Amino acid sequence: MNRRPRLAALAVVMLAAGVLTACGAPGAPESNTPSAIASSTPTPTPTPTPTPASVVPSGTPRDVVTGLASPWSILRVSPELTLVSERDSGAVEQLMPSGALQKIGTVPGVVHNGEGGLLGLAYLEASGGSRVSWLYAYETTAHDNRIVRMLLTNTSGALSLGPPHVILAGLATANHHDGGRIAFGPDGMLYATVGDAGVTSRSQDLNSLNGKILRMTPIGGVPAGNPFPGSLIWSYGHRNPQGLAWDASGQLYAAEFGQNTWDEFNKITAGSNYGWPIVEGIGHDPRFVDPLVEWPTDQASPSGLTYVSGTFFLAGLGGKRLWVINVDAAGAATAKALYVGTYGRLRDVAVGPSSGSLPSLWILTDNTDGRGTPHPGDDRILQVPLVAATR
Repeated sequence: MNRRPRLAALAVVMLAAGVLTACGAPGAPESNTPSAIASSTPTPTPTPTPTPASVVPSGTPRDVVTGLASPWSILRVSPELTLVSERDSGAVEQLMPSGALQKIGTVPGVVHNGEGGLLGLAYLEASGGSRVSWLYAYETTAHDNRIVRMLLTNTSGALSLGPPHVILAGLATANHHDGGRIAFGPDGMLYATVGDAGVTSRSQDLNSLNGKILRMTPIGGVPAGNPFPGSLIWSYGHRNPQGLAWDASGQLYAAEFGQNTWDEFNKITAGSNYGWPIVEGIGHDPRFVDPLVEWPTDQASPSGLTYVSGTFFLAGLGGKRLWVINVDAAGAATAKALYVGTYGRLRDVAVGPSSGSLPSLWILTDNTDGRGTPHPGDDRILQVPLVAATR
């Protein structure tokens, strides 16, 4: 998160099915230059059916599990399988039906440094009946940030991780602004948020993958449709984006840490420039895309983002609150804060189990990362029912 002094003039910013044709070689590449493994294109998934009107949390959240240590990402693979990444240790924990945690493995090479470590997780099951499952991880190593994938095997009901295969390596790393969210979009492509790693000029440099949102095939190649030929870059001018979510029409949105003034909720379009470090928040500069919502940095520090039944939910770290965001048909957005200060720092949100006709919402706290004040039992996943919003 790290709010550093301003260095430049500022104005006021999963499951996807694919055809698996090859895999990356295990281990680290010799060079730290950003690199990707060539790929073929998977079969796109259909555009999701539009969801009903917006929803809101109802009632008091309850504990699903406690005792997590510096957790970073919730990965809801299915109603029966939930995985959580622990940033500092590099461990991947499975939430068992009993509510207990079981470590399924530790991602090799993870080095915790400031905000770095084991960050986002994503999941892919190959099509064609092969039943091959891959767990993807965004990790910080001693030399870089990178994305790897590991075979996820199930032996007599016990999950385990295979060795890592490098998908993308050579992303600049620092003790802050590492980005780290990964997710498969409705097009079957893997998207990743990459921070500027403390060097603001990288965000406007199309020769650097830092300060960007990237789009790649499941084995790291440049897919058809990317806006810059031969490049993984999907959008640029980002500082430290950490939230990714798609609405019912397949439109991508992202949440982003600002510096000292404004945090952002953005509609992401291919090839667009979101302005960092020239502008922060709404700049009214025609060269850049303004955010749909901006917040003072002490009210958000936005991390995980999810979309449920017409509504976005955004986890706030420094703001210690959950933001409920609605985007109307004209593209205008409104945001309302819930649970302000109640559960401390919130790192991630995910769709939870259904209760009746609507799903619930899962909320991941992050009070044990060295910046929060842990409550007894922290860190935890909370569950709260969702109900249709009244109009």
